[in-house]
Amino acid sequence: MKKSAGYLMTILGLFLLSSTWAQSKWTIDPIHSKVGFNVTHLVISEVDGNFKSYAGTLESSKPDFTDAKIIFSVDVASINTENDTRDKHLKSDDFFNAEKFPQMTFSSTSLTKTEGNKYVLEGNLKIRDVIKTVKFDVTFGGTVKDGYGNTKAGFKATTTINRLDYGLKWNALTETGGAVVSPDVNIILNLEFALQK
Repeated sequence: MKKSAGYLMTILGLFLLSSTWAQSKWTIDPIHSKVGFNVTHLVISEVDGNFKSYAGTLESSKPDFTDAKIIFSVDVASINTENDTRDKHLKSDDFFNAEKFPQMTFSSTSLTKTEGNKYVLEGNLKIRDVIKTVKFDVTFGGTVKDGYGNTKAGFKATTTINRLDYGLKWNALTETGGAVVSPDVNIILNLEFALQK
């Protein structure tokens, strides 16, 4: 009888755990996250930048997040490369046209575990008025409770896109024929999500 009761309690506990995860919604903690990028400049070096304003949600019913639905948006006007003249140029129609297209957005279609804590995130990235499918390599850092009792989940995601594909077509050549700004842009996301209570 005691074994049966213990078994029932175990089943109940698993059911409650799965129910909790079935309603799991997470939001970006911007204080502990960063949306960054870098691009090759003059063929010989890299310029780094980031966006200061962004928001994102993650919804999942599984502890390993393999069924996660992720929605993310970035305010283009918050771009920061630590140079006001360059930032102004990037916001212009030569690049993002922040006035006409104020947000970049991403909506996931799948998050697939490859091995261990490594995943591939696939989804649709919209920059200006162009939407293309992209894949991110993702490292899942795990979940933990912070000092205030909040449950956090950490991820690092990286990918490389061709900015010309999205209409960011400004270009100039060096005297040796190389691009002043490379078409390839590396995106580096360090994201911490907080579980909503």
